[in-house]
Amino acid sequence: MSPSPLNLEDKVAVIVGGTSGIGRAISLGFAEAGADVVASARRAEQVESTAAEIEAKGRRTLRIPSDVADRASLQNLLDQTLAHLGRADILVNCAGKIKRAPTLDFPEDEWQSILDTNLTGTLRACQIFGKYMLEREYGRIINIASLNTFVALKEVAAYAASKAAVASLTRSLAVEWSSKGVLVNAIAPGVFRTALNTDLLDNTPRGKELLMRTPMGRFGQTEEVVGAAVYLASDSASFVTGQVLVVDGGFLASGVNQ
Repeated sequence: MSPSPLNLEDKVAVIVGGTSGIGRAISLGFAEAGADVVASARRAEQVESTAAEIEAKGRRTLRIPSDVADRASLQNLLDQTLAHLGRADILVNCAGKIKRAPTLDFPEDEWQSILDTNLTGTLRACQIFGKYMLEREYGRIINIASLNTFVALKEVAAYAASKAAVASLTRSLAVEWSSKGVLVNAIAPGVFRTALNTDLLDNTPRGKELLMRTPMGRFGQTEEVVGAAVYLASDSASFVTGQVLVVDGGFLASGVNQ
């Protein structure tokens, strides 16, 4: 029997921002699907703990911290992956930064920092890994967009602008690279419960409104993004490029829910 096209066995995936939240879920999900996975982020202790979880699933990994603001660290991430695992088939860009504050007097340095992490950081990783993938004429790149790519949430204008731009960058790279075997897509997660937002979701009017706007009547679990990521990384998505796949429990379809 031939292997399932959704199987990631014999693939090597690098997840930037892959040690917490949705990134960690994708890292572990790719390992479950058969890939060797390098989960990288700034904090060495999180890199170590996630690597141990990947190894516990019987997959190979590396312990390489990186920072999307530091191009040299991303180049090192690619170089070490190639040296020790032989190739890099899949790149997922999960690193992100957000700050809530009124736009009228939002500090310009903080605006620039958010765009540098979410947009330019994604570009840096795409350039570095994309050059290698284009030379091989094979690659799968998955960027992380947001509900804010499509609709505004109050007082997160910098984040929304950066995530709208990530979708535009995804389409631009798809147009430039897809004929050379490198497919570029994005996932736009809805509202997912993480260690960082539990209090906001459960104990604030904003959390209540987010829940009301989600037709499924609940928030997502980070593991529920994994299927979309495995699909886009797999050979099942061999004719899919330049797309933003929304995983949001119906949020963007929502008008009046009561």
